[in-house]
Amino acid sequence: MKRKTVLLITVMFCLFSACNSSKQDNSDMDKIAEKYVKLVLNVGSHDPVFVDAYYGPEEWKPDSIELSLDEIIQTAIKLKNELASIDVSGREKIIRERKHFLTKQLIAVETYTELLQGKKKTFDEQSEKLYDAVSPPCSEQFADSILTELDKLLPGDGDLYSRYNSLVNEFIIPENKVSEVFDAAINECRRRTKEHINLPENENFTTEYVTDKVWGAYNWYKGNSYSLIQINTDLPKKILDAVGLASHEGYPGHHVYNSLLETKLYHDKGWVEYSVYALFSPQSLIAEGSANYGVEIIFPGNERHKFEKEVLFPLAGLDTTNADLYFKASEIAGKLTYVRNDIARDLMDGKISEEEAVDKMVKLLSTRERAEKSLGFIKANGSYVITYNIGQDLIRNYINRLAGKDDQKKADVFFDLLSRPLTGSDLL
Repeated sequence: MKRKTVLLITVMFCLFSACNSSKQDNSDMDKIAEKYVKLVLNVGSHDPVFVDAYYGPEEWKPDSIELSLDEIIQTAIKLKNELASIDVSGREKIIRERKHFLTKQLIAVETYTELLQGKKKTFDEQSEKLYDAVSPPCSEQFADSILTELDKLLPGDGDLYSRYNSLVNEFIIPENKVSEVFDAAINECRRRTKEHINLPENENFTTEYVTDKVWGAYNWYKGNSYSLIQINTDLPKKILDAVGLASHEGYPGHHVYNSLLETKLYHDKGWVEYSVYALFSPQSLIAEGSANYGVEIIFPGNERHKFEKEVLFPLAGLDTTNADLYFKASEIAGKLTYVRNDIARDLMDGKISEEEAVDKMVKLLSTRERAEKSLGFIKANGSYVITYNIGQDLIRNYINRLAGKDDQKKADVFFDLLSRPLTGSDLL
């Protein structure tokens, strides 16, 4: 009897100790998370672009510059070391993911602050530290193979650049139809997204049409499941842009991603690191990659092009005669974005001039106007360009690995991914 009593007391003591240790670990990580948020906001006082969204306690926002760039770096290193001392082995997976996420985010804070100090880093060094991924270089043969494939696909006797852009121009949305077509696209994306997941009842968005931006569209997440979605009309919008931007910026893209993180991680779990979105950080790889991939979840198979031809083309007043050729050519040409990563790398590493970068993009069938707009984005955002295609590839491969070819399983894995503290290296 005594032995049983001793054994029971021992077991209860171990459980009590483990529970207390777990609570302490959570408490310690919560304290680091709060300091991380305040650190991100301090970087934002030096460069407002760094803080893409914040909906945490108002009193945490600095009224002016509180920490120097050196102090920010030293604080990031200190927090990283404190985080490393927290043992989460044996804890549930999402807790281990949280620690990994915070570690990678702190590395990004440190790295971006060093860039603000003027420290030089190569394109790949930036992308690895800021986004937890590196874009593999493309061979010249890769670009040539894509252009050759397009050359064989497109009819006519003119040069490839002219034939390709002539086809694309058939599918430009008339300026006076852009808002009507986009509204129809985002409403359909929203409807389809809600078939897979229950969104917060109060979720909503506003759409604005703007000019003079380096980006094509932007989601400004305001918190409380509300987004301002801006569409830049500097350049003509193609019919594929309607669903592309509606899904990317809205459903199941940025609006849904931010809303789920805010609801499930910030409010439900109390993880304050999700009250702020540091733009130049690993979070953006997941954000942009999932926003690019999400259209495949809500429009499996040929459902997207069916919707576009049956609903959006008539709204835009476009002829569907060459639609399938346009869809195929656009799919092939989309692979050239990997070559554009290389152009951005060479430009940022000082291997080519801005003029040479534009010329290279024109050779990839971009109009000069679009190439110059792309150049402006690269100059403003550097290695951020890899978050779109490399992020999409990582997410697609991750989902295919876990769900196979089952469309419903893919959707389940996708929306679970949007609600977890993941970075690029978690998806490998």
